[in-house]
Amino acid sequence: MKTVPLSPRYRAETLGNLVREEVDVLVVGGGVTGAGVALDAASRGLSVALVEARDFAAGTSSRSSKLIHGGLRYLEQLDFKLVREALKERGLLLHKLAPHLVRPVQFLVPLRHRVWERGYIGAGVTLYDTLGGARTLPRHRHLSKRRAFEVAPGLADDALIGAIQYYDAQVDDARHTMTIARTAAEQGASVLTRARVTSLLRDGERVAGAKITDLENGTEFEVRAKVVVSATGVWSDDMAESAGIPAPFTVRASKGIHLVVPREKIDLGTGLILRTEKSVLFVIPWGRHWIVGTTDTEWDLDRDHPAASGADVDYVLDHLNAVLRTPVTHDDIEGVYAGLRPLLAAKAAATTKLSREHAVAHPVPGLVIVAGGKYTTYRVMAADTVDVVVDELGRPAPPSWTDRLPIAGAEGYHELWEDRAALASRMGLPLARVEHLLQRYGTRIWNLVELIGERPELASPITDGSEYLKAEAVYAVSHEGALHLEDVLTRRTRISIEESDRGVAAAPVVAGLIAPLLGWDETRRQREIAGYLARVEAERSAQEAPDDAVANARRNDASRVAEPVG
Repeated sequence: MKTVPLSPRYRAETLGNLVREEVDVLVVGGGVTGAGVALDAASRGLSVALVEARDFAAGTSSRSSKLIHGGLRYLEQLDFKLVREALKERGLLLHKLAPHLVRPVQFLVPLRHRVWERGYIGAGVTLYDTLGGARTLPRHRHLSKRRAFEVAPGLADDALIGAIQYYDAQVDDARHTMTIARTAAEQGASVLTRARVTSLLRDGERVAGAKITDLENGTEFEVRAKVVVSATGVWSDDMAESAGIPAPFTVRASKGIHLVVPREKIDLGTGLILRTEKSVLFVIPWGRHWIVGTTDTEWDLDRDHPAASGADVDYVLDHLNAVLRTPVTHDDIEGVYAGLRPLLAAKAAATTKLSREHAVAHPVPGLVIVAGGKYTTYRVMAADTVDVVVDELGRPAPPSWTDRLPIAGAEGYHELWEDRAALASRMGLPLARVEHLLQRYGTRIWNLVELIGERPELASPITDGSEYLKAEAVYAVSHEGALHLEDVLTRRTRISIEESDRGVAAAPVVAGLIAPLLGWDETRRQREIAGYLARVEAERSAQEAPDDAVANARRNDASRVAEPVG
């Protein structure tokens, strides 16, 4: 596969090409579904453009629980089809499509009731082990109370009478989404961020492309396309409105928030899944941290910047601390993030009961809309969407083969992982550091090796104690499409939620590293830093707000400063 760096030069060339050429498919939306559609369509030989108003995964696809899972709790709803499908996709991602980004994670399910609960949950987990060819991970185990406390000593004495341990998988969702988009580019797609669709082009009743504003410089241009695909998540209804048609389905937004806390603050040797009165709460191992969440509440405020309120944070802490021997405090929290799930509306009033399955609509000629679904099943959503596109185009195209198409960095990863000690010696870095890089870049680590060879100073951490190297900030711009400081600190790395200062110390360092690549002068560099710091302060303020309305207002007070400007 040809390597295609998503560099500033690539972006400039892509802009020039899109203005001149009609494409078969214009994908609107750079989340995991849109990136998946672009990859599926390009790999079938269609000409493809993908445009995203902000950054890859800037919305829902960077703010998930970071799990690749079948949805164990959906078995209770008897949704066997969804679970089977998701577990099949989990196996593909773990072993074939993205082994460098997706890895196993172990969970403990505490039991509180004698006899019936072990049998009931055990039966569900047995199904979970076997559905959809799911035997790609170790089978579940039943644990006594004594054995459960051996693997989870931080739990309170009354937290369980026994437990069941099972496996799922996790992913850095933002990196995975960006890498899918990059793989689409290597299959021939033109991918473009900071490009907002302002209206659709029409040839009579047919949608024939879109008018787009380049948010980096304010210029407008048109992209003509035989089919436009809307993969815009919680913005799906807006696309129908833009087309002047009734929405083929309604998408409602459900807010989920997560806390990030240091690993040493919770004494567990395994992940944890807890029942709440509304849903479930995960305690997920995440490197030197835990991710704890999530909530599930209806959201009808600002969709660009969903805000976590103090009430959200207290809800998660209260449910977590109810089972811990030593409570986690507000001062222990390193990061907080909030995201919106796009749920297909049903008659039910509560967002927790709305469908996690996806829908593909073809409401008018030239327009296809896909919405709903789970992160884990993005590839199935994409294949279903492109099948509809191919029918609309009316010409032969091969069936989807993305179940056999590894994404960038996956090919040869297992062999390189086995040879990681030799690679660490060659790079002059500790083995743990090289393992961290391999699990972020896979075989594309060779690009970083080359960068460090040319500039040895890039082998040092961004700040003292940082998990990320300076080379990674440079690479984010030279190869991964980052155009702003926030892109690097929030999505190419996870500094914004993993470091207790939310990336305040890293911001000037990273801005200095990427400024020459992006042609920034000192005024622009300082503006990027100021914008990022304003965003951090706005989010901190929102997280002290008593409710969603106040949190939303506080988050948006800083948007004028914090929003990147070209």
